[in-house]
Amino acid sequence: MQTMNAHTRAPALFLDRDGTLTFPYHYPSRPEHLRLYPGIAAPLAELRAAGFRLVVVTNQSGIARGYFTEAQLDHMHADLRARLAAQGVEIDAIYHCPHHPDGVVAGLAIRCECRKPQPGMALRAARDLNLDLARSWFVGDILDDIEAGARAGCLTVLVDLGTEAAPQHAMRCPTFVARDTLHALAIIRGVEGLGPLPEVTYQPASWRQSVASHAASDGARLRAVTGGAHDNCG
Repeated sequence: MQTMNAHTRAPALFLDRDGTLTFPYHYPSRPEHLRLYPGIAAPLAELRAAGFRLVVVTNQSGIARGYFTEAQLDHMHADLRARLAAQGVEIDAIYHCPHHPDGVVAGLAIRCECRKPQPGMALRAARDLNLDLARSWFVGDILDDIEAGARAGCLTVLVDLGTEAAPQHAMRCPTFVARDTLHALAIIRGVEGLGPLPEVTYQPASWRQSVASHAASDGARLRAVTGGAHDNCG
């Protein structure tokens, strides 16, 4: 893939934060709570050099619940950006959803269009950054991430943390499943012609083979990539 020029819509790599970019942590509220996965910087830098915008999209209901403030979140994200920059990775944007229907903060205890599995954050990023969603990837560790990516029109990769039951409908069925985030990034690099294609048939051991298949569009794109029929969801 060639680097995009200023007049071309760029593809994006959308990354969930907790459990995908950083180790899982229950309602992180300080910079030290966000621990990057080892080795993640190099493949992120390679994808960005190839023309992908790096966009973090994260649900942060802790704000609506009163666990921490927007200012605290901004401080965490500034620190996260700085640590990645020190390893040669520039994050193009970070979007967060502060809402939750069960929140206690006035104005934030609502149902919204930005909280995943809704695609609002990705759609906003596409407008802000002039992104080509059909050529973009969405990586996350829960099926709400996968649904958000699918609703936005992206290819999707589920990072298997052992928490997700097999999806019951196509919108929540990932294009690929990865053992961890490094495997997810290797799959994307391979599909995009930036490196060898690793294993793409991985499934969580608990998933059954009788759930809904991929949407036709994702199936067609996947067959073109892998050279044959493949379905993560049976």
